[in-house]
Amino acid sequence: MSKKEMSFEEAAARVEEIVKTLERGDAPLDKSLELFEEGAKLIKTCSKMLDEAEQKVMQLQTGAEENSNDE
Repeated sequence: MSKKEMSFEEAAARVEEIVKTLERGDAPLDKSLELFEEGAKLIKTCSKMLDEAEQKVMQLQTGAEENSNDE
């Protein structure tokens, strides 16, 4: 499954796995760098998903406020 197809929860869980692996410190340097890069990309993806969700909530709140003012 590609990162773009991952849900927020799946991406966050993968970041947790990566962090645990890196914290153990038993991966070779090249593998650690690869994991770090993957984690950084996933964090960026999660951040974007959260920003989009926040914008959607704000739009819904604005719409709800406008509807309540119309009544």
